[in-house]
Amino acid sequence: MINAHSVNHTEVNKFTEIDWWDPNGPMQPLHQLNPIRLAYVEQFTSLNAVDIADIGCGGGLLAEVMSLAGAAVTGIDANASAIAIAKEHAELSGLTIDYIHTSIEDYAKQQRTFNVITCMELLEHVDDPAAFIQQLAALLKPGGQLFLATLNRNLKSYLGAVIAAEYILQLLPRGTHDYNKLIKPSELAAYCRSAGLQLQNLQGMQFNPLTGQVKLSQKVDINYLAYFVRSF
Repeated sequence: MINAHSVNHTEVNKFTEIDWWDPNGPMQPLHQLNPIRLAYVEQFTSLNAVDIADIGCGGGLLAEVMSLAGAAVTGIDANASAIAIAKEHAELSGLTIDYIHTSIEDYAKQQRTFNVITCMELLEHVDDPAAFIQQLAALLKPGGQLFLATLNRNLKSYLGAVIAAEYILQLLPRGTHDYNKLIKPSELAAYCRSAGLQLQNLQGMQFNPLTGQVKLSQKVDINYLAYFVRSF
């Protein structure tokens, strides 16, 4: 078992038995978000031949589309089951992705750095997001780019992302999100500034549960994406 201060094993275990690659299964919202996440990254960087780490890669949904776009992708996750699924699916898809079952702290000991890091829908599942972001920054080359996606913490996000998504519409398994772990954009920006990361862009993601359509928005009151650059 991986033991690191960023790893909450209760949170990790939430994603052990999930069918990651069923677009109509419990990960359906991530399948719907995936094209928007990729498009957001591609607004600011070309993925062709870029060395990218996808931290908290899960079953590999984002890692695979970035690989298809030409990136050299390393996927890291603390969930052994998710990594096994990701490896199997990449092999079936004929993709070369370096998937590693480890914590970010243990991986950082290798002192490898990347030009680009993505960390999507993970920060709201770690116990100490400020410390986790310090680890992300340590994996970035100077001038490197960091792309984050997480959930805002307010009444609207509680009603929409927790009550509606998990209990009413059942788009996600109940208990997926702990409201107290959600992160305000101002908090995220402060954590990143302390890690030497400068905010370049902040955009929301608007999700229509009736149509399954997702689009980028200036409203960051529920789901949002953020782009940072390492300044030192």
